Amino acid sequence: MDSKLSRRNALKLFGITVGGTFFPISSWATNENGEPLLLPENREHQPLAKAVTAITLGAGSRGNVYGGFAVEFPDQLDIVGVAEPIALRNERYSKKHNIPAENRFNTWEDVFKRPKFADAIIITTPDYLHYGPCMAALKMGYDVLLEKPISPSEQECRDILALAKKTGRIVAVCHVLRYAPYFIKLKELIQNGSIGEVVSMQHFEPIEHIHMSHSYVRGNWHNSKKTTPIILAKSCHDLDIIKWMLGKESKKIQAFGNLKWFRKENAPAGSTERCADGCSVESTCPYSAQKIYYRKRNWTYVFDLPEEKEKQGDAILNYLKTTNYGRCVYKMENDQCDHYVSNILFEDGVTASFSMEAFTPWGGRRTRVMGSMGFIEGDMNKFTIHDFRTGETKTYESKALDQENYKNQGHGGGDWRLAADWVQAVSKQDASLLSSTIDASIESHVMCFAAEKSRKEDKVVEIKV
Repeated sequence: MDSKLSRRNALKLFGITVGGTFFPISSWATNENGEPLLLPENREHQPLAKAVTAITLGAGSRGNVYGGFAVEFPDQLDIVGVAEPIALRNERYSKKHNIPAENRFNTWEDVFKRPKFADAIIITTPDYLHYGPCMAALKMGYDVLLEKPISPSEQECRDILALAKKTGRIVAVCHVLRYAPYFIKLKELIQNGSIGEVVSMQHFEPIEHIHMSHSYVRGNWHNSKKTTPIILAKSCHDLDIIKWMLGKESKKIQAFGNLKWFRKENAPAGSTERCADGCSVESTCPYSAQKIYYRKRNWTYVFDLPEEKEKQGDAILNYLKTTNYGRCVYKMENDQCDHYVSNILFEDGVTASFSMEAFTPWGGRRTRVMGSMGFIEGDMNKFTIHDFRTGETKTYESKALDQENYKNQGHGGGDWRLAADWVQAVSKQDASLLSSTIDASIESHVMCFAAEKSRKEDKVVEIKV
């Protein structure tokens, strides 16, 4: 039995099935929410003569997700360098990947002062720091794995596309939902005539209320002007997956949305600037920082905590005293929409509606597809297809085999499946092995920019890729 199969069997603690296919889960690796990552399995992948070498720019949560793939599969990906200004993150990442001192850098600019010393660059820097390193990498002949969004600027997105075409380098955008088994099967059924001719689609992204408060009220993306609008930061995944599943070009978009709830005028009587400052409603507030981060210890991936668990509590409390994560959600400088709806016209008269909502008790996308001969409805745990011609109904499930709490983790299994495909594409210099090249992914970004223009200017906007 080869080593891959041995490892696969050893790690078969639990898994998910889609259409009868088993996907095992790593025994140790997790995404930024602490959820187990699925191990990729693609029978078309070939053993590599040597591992692809890469330099990671940004050793935060996403950098560690893709770095974790290298730890699990060192025969496929070898991280040989890192740029990270936070010393503790730099140290931990370098130790995990055995990166020599000369290949450790403080900033991404420092990497490109050296002659090219790897095959590729993994860009997991903050959104506003995607353009500079990506352009530098392409000019030096590196292939790139680029975390979404491509850039907060439409012109910069187009510049990266133009340079990628000019240099012939591979740029894979981390639209990881394209690699999730659930969406792959859903796309197949939409496009193979299972429901006849597609007429329309409804797609719903429930952010989950705590996720909204964590990332887009208190967190790094709370200010759209300093980062990027939420439609791009959060939902370029969704506009991309709608377009990809339909397989049609978008033509026009109309959008509405605003910030309704997380505002100063909605702060409860007795609330304080920080949750720990004697807030009289802290114990009953669903957004209490003390409850979320300290008592329940959720969403703590953003904190660089000591490895010793007995020291983590004090470290969390210190973060809550000194950072935005401890502040009242009603008294932040946030401006991101907490609800956002858009209508999209695709070619052939196909329409789609998209709704992003903060105020839900759960996450996980919901999709309905209406066809001339059938109907599909799914929630990422399962989807059901109704055939009008036969009257038959069939359900496809994505569920845990052994532990019900682990479902479709790592963006539905897409995180490491993307990494696996990207490694193959770089090794073989064949971009066709990827479904989310920058050529394919840029349309969703243009759709996002058009949606924001529509929302702000209150008009229907043409989408011009």
